[in-house]
Amino acid sequence: MPPQLNDVFAGRPTTIFAVMSALANEHDAINLGQGFPDRDGPDSLLKVAAEAILSGPNQYAPTMGLPVLRQAVASANRRFYNLEIDWETQTLVTAGAAESLAAAFLGFLQPGDEAILFAPFYDSYAPMVEAAGATPVVVHLTPPDWRIDEKKLRAAVTPRTKLIAINSPHNPTGQVITDNELVLLAEIIRANDLIAVCDEVYEHLIFDGLAHKPLMTLPDMAQRCVRIGSAGKTFSMTGWRIGYATGPAPLIDAMAKTHQFLSYTIQPHLQIAVAEGLGFDDRYYKDFTADMQAKRDILVDGLRAAGFNLAPAQGTYFLTVDIRDVGYSGDDMSFCRELIEKAGVAAVPISSFYMADDPDAPKNFARFCFCKQPEVLQEASARLKKYFG
Repeated sequence: MPPQLNDVFAGRPTTIFAVMSALANEHDAINLGQGFPDRDGPDSLLKVAAEAILSGPNQYAPTMGLPVLRQAVASANRRFYNLEIDWETQTLVTAGAAESLAAAFLGFLQPGDEAILFAPFYDSYAPMVEAAGATPVVVHLTPPDWRIDEKKLRAAVTPRTKLIAINSPHNPTGQVITDNELVLLAEIIRANDLIAVCDEVYEHLIFDGLAHKPLMTLPDMAQRCVRIGSAGKTFSMTGWRIGYATGPAPLIDAMAKTHQFLSYTIQPHLQIAVAEGLGFDDRYYKDFTADMQAKRDILVDGLRAAGFNLAPAQGTYFLTVDIRDVGYSGDDMSFCRELIEKAGVAAVPISSFYMADDPDAPKNFARFCFCKQPEVLQEASARLKKYFG
């Protein structure tokens, strides 16, 4: 008999992103499933990283991260959100935002604790909560606007609740949390002495004049929140895997002690380059957002022409559609497989962002990624219009 393995990980299927990307490759489909740009970010950062390899250092960086990057993270918090951060005690550099999330869940939770997750949620949340021995407590966001239901949230809080995970701008729905929702979350977190793990990797991808507002900026939240960012998303270098966390010293210390046993330290040359990027002037950030908004609008027009009735995403890389708009009566997984095989376009089923045994997970939504070149989005749009039209 094979050995009994850890069901938290071994018992789970391969991530949906890998599954859909493999199918897309097999059928030569345009991959609008996995969320990565199809062109690298600024050349200037590539040059900084290359020069840093040649000039060094190329040995272990400090476990917490290079001072130059941690100082840049603190400065960015001050610049964009008026948050005063002590870079020496309140910042941590990790192997992508995913490791920051893992370090937070594993570092804060223990057996018997509960963690509130808003579904749909990024697929790493639940396994990391469970790996800590804690229990995910799912609160469903309400489609089609994907908003927090106050009654459901309040009912989910128990004496065992330790933390709430918050993702805005939100993957997979593309929505941005409202001021009213932030106020509600802050009130519940304060009243129940909770920790907030804030996944803000798309902080610089908010459209139509909206602004990102971290929960950490609300009264009494700075000591209860860990804010997680991503260089991969901000500079279109997803393969660099550089994430950073900001928070009160006791929480960052707990994350750092977990991080030392996950990745220990991060590539120094990439940290140097990311520090350079965080210091880019306002023009970079404005152009970056405007470029992605223009790509969003291309795909919105294409999906509407194919028969989908959708509102533009407020942020992220993603658009969510209701597959019933085009008369599809099956579930979202079947829809996405059919789309790859017959239309030549890959998407991701939204039900994959719920617990596997969730009886209330909707089966009628799919996510498309628009962080691709305009000609790729136009070709995908043409294929979808041809298939559904």
